[in-house]
Amino acid sequence: MSFDVQAVRAQFPILAQQINGNPLVYLDNGATTQKPDAVIDAISNFYRHDNSNVHRGAHTLSDRATSAFEQARVAVQGLLNAGSSDEIIWTKGTTESVNLVAFSWGQANLKPGDRVLVSAMEHHANIVPWQLVCAKTGAEVVPIPVTDAGELDLEALDGLLDERVKFVSIVHVSNALGTVNPVAEIIARAHRVGALVMVDGAQAVAHFDLDMQALDCDFYTFSGHKLFGPTGIGALYGKMALLEAMPPFMGGGEMIETVSFEQTTFNRVPYKFEPGTPNIAGAVGLAAAITWFNGLDRAAMMAHEQAVLDYAVECAHNYPGLTLIGQADQRAGVLSFVLDGSHPHDVGTLLDQQGVAVRTGSHCAMPIMSRLGVSGTVRASFALYNTREDVDALFAALDKVKLFLF
Repeated sequence: MSFDVQAVRAQFPILAQQINGNPLVYLDNGATTQKPDAVIDAISNFYRHDNSNVHRGAHTLSDRATSAFEQARVAVQGLLNAGSSDEIIWTKGTTESVNLVAFSWGQANLKPGDRVLVSAMEHHANIVPWQLVCAKTGAEVVPIPVTDAGELDLEALDGLLDERVKFVSIVHVSNALGTVNPVAEIIARAHRVGALVMVDGAQAVAHFDLDMQALDCDFYTFSGHKLFGPTGIGALYGKMALLEAMPPFMGGGEMIETVSFEQTTFNRVPYKFEPGTPNIAGAVGLAAAITWFNGLDRAAMMAHEQAVLDYAVECAHNYPGLTLIGQADQRAGVLSFVLDGSHPHDVGTLLDQQGVAVRTGSHCAMPIMSRLGVSGTVRASFALYNTREDVDALFAALDKVKLFLF
């Protein structure tokens, strides 16, 4: 089994540049992944040849745009192994997807005394929408505790799961720590008490094979820009019976069947949740990203990624003055750390001067930072085009950071 990482890197034009006179070492994939030529070309070709609005145009361009747009939905269905492409809702990304479920399903179903469980390692986008909805409905957001190692406390979860819990919203992979949560097990436990489950797959989609039939989750969501696709496009998977029962999230054109001042009736799923002109080019770009991604030897890719991450963790353990934040047994794509006596932002700035791109701060996950006793971290996050040489460059740059700061 082999993975030709150099052949893959050659398809990402942005990686060939220099930053501040140094070769770019891009380690901010948790924030957004870079785009291969196949995606860039697909978006450009759409605007050059097929650009039109979708679904109701009576001309060739609209027919071509509509076909590409709906085939992109089928591509997402295949990626997730959803039962039907109609179970795929286009959104701007994971944040909008969570809000859609929270405000549509949550406002229609939650009541005083009900509970929504979210983990203490969640991104703010999977906390704040539930807080807003629970404030309106009288329900309560309850955090699932996290251990000192940055893993979900499954024993504590069992203690929380009772008839009051109506919904569990959980991240698949922590963006701040890289912890991989046992989502299949969590879904099964939640279902036993009658709770629905949504999984935030933003950080998982580029690293794992996903199968909605096997997981049996009720909702799953991801953002296209985390999967080598464009920004501003994402997808929400939902079980059809749930989507059909949920009220619309927003009102406008396309999501209607008929409109009068006496009564409005709504379109069928998925269009009921897709008001206005959608991000057509974004969907086309995401479809190209999925096609490109599916063309890789997935097993070899995952082995390569794991080897790079394992090497980074080993280097971190052996680096004086560096403390890893999060020590989960199962993790993917993230090395989160602090340097003794330094502020993460200063470290990030000095790394950038050497061409190494990382993220610093709380990573929109303040509760887990507080739980683990830090205000923020330096986060190096990896994708399939990263190499051991990138890891070496990171730690060589950290040597210079330490010389400058100390």
